[in-house]
Amino acid sequence: MRIDAKEFVLRRQKIAENMPDHSALVLFSGVAKTRSHDDSYPFTPNRNFYYLTGIARRNLILMITKRAGIVTETLFLQRPNELEARWTGAVLSDQEAKVQSGVEQFEYLDEWPQSFGTFIRRCEGKGSLYLDLYRYQWSDELTPAETFAEVAQKKYRTLPIHDASPWLKELRMVKSPAEIEEIRRAIAITDEAIRRMWSHARPGIMEYELEAHYDFTLKSNGVRELPYSPIIASGINATILHYEANNQRAEDGDLVLLDLGAASNYYAADISRTFPVNGRFTERQKEIYQLVLEAQIKTIEAVKPGVTLQQLNDVTKQVFTDGLLRLGLIQESSELSKYYFHPVSHHLGLDTHDISDSSAALQPGMVITIEPGLYIEEEAIGIRIEDDVLVTENGYEVLSSQIPKQVDEIEDWMSR
Repeated sequence: MRIDAKEFVLRRQKIAENMPDHSALVLFSGVAKTRSHDDSYPFTPNRNFYYLTGIARRNLILMITKRAGIVTETLFLQRPNELEARWTGAVLSDQEAKVQSGVEQFEYLDEWPQSFGTFIRRCEGKGSLYLDLYRYQWSDELTPAETFAEVAQKKYRTLPIHDASPWLKELRMVKSPAEIEEIRRAIAITDEAIRRMWSHARPGIMEYELEAHYDFTLKSNGVRELPYSPIIASGINATILHYEANNQRAEDGDLVLLDLGAASNYYAADISRTFPVNGRFTERQKEIYQLVLEAQIKTIEAVKPGVTLQQLNDVTKQVFTDGLLRLGLIQESSELSKYYFHPVSHHLGLDTHDISDSSAALQPGMVITIEPGLYIEEEAIGIRIEDDVLVTENGYEVLSSQIPKQVDEIEDWMSR
């Protein structure tokens, strides 16, 4: 299922309402980065470009301009080339782009510099440029938007350049019904994959063998691009938060922590489950597992409009503090960070850690994760339980409620 083009039109209209007069918003779909010699990494579209167009093709540019109150949308496409088409396939046609995005006006990429220059000239010194300038960390490569910002600033010294990310962040935090359905489908595929992994789990299995069953399920459902690398961590590996090697043997008595998710049209699921590779929790494993499950359930029950992610994390920390004191693993609350050291929630959408204002109060339509975890290295026990939760008018809906997480449910499934 694809989101209807009318929704992309509406999203662009909302963006245009934020744009001041004599301004241009420019978004780049992105490029496929070189992997080695003549081989490239698989292409994935810039998520903000995709959010406004529904198009997942490389080397495209969307320009939205606003002058004298008139909004104009133009999509710049690659010019058709018969020889290149024989090697890599036909480029996106204007008709295909119109059906997918609802954009009505098209030009070719070689016309882009002149079109942008013409708009700036017509603004008669009043123009401003908005780009997607989000940067995760200092060491990241320059994006096409950042590269264009440098060029535009050299050519137009007085041109103000602004970051459009806050506009896009505000829109993307609240999901439409169509977006929620995409996430539901991603979760359903993830559920199928987890159950397949459980069905094939046994003492002595390699983590990458479990990963192979996961990959098979996703590809069998048409999922070619993972939203993130799966974590399949057995034994002490599960105490490493972002363990991704997936190359160790799961021994008899080990717990295996899964943190993974499928995607549907780039909308991600993000699920964690922890299970005994031999099908039975030990009493000690069960004791720790039940504490993590209690923290998750109580944190989910606190989800409602007006609550912040920090307040949800406070609920988790209180449950863990009380429980670890009771179990004798800590002697005072300040020691909690030894076993619990990450936030309990983040927003979910086109990105697994979706762009968001983490301090903002929850609103209906937001989708978040609830993922408490305890990591007891000295006992080689790492347990995380994660579900995807929709904020509703009156509280919440657990979108991934069909995936077993009670001890008896997991043991029953694995015993079949």
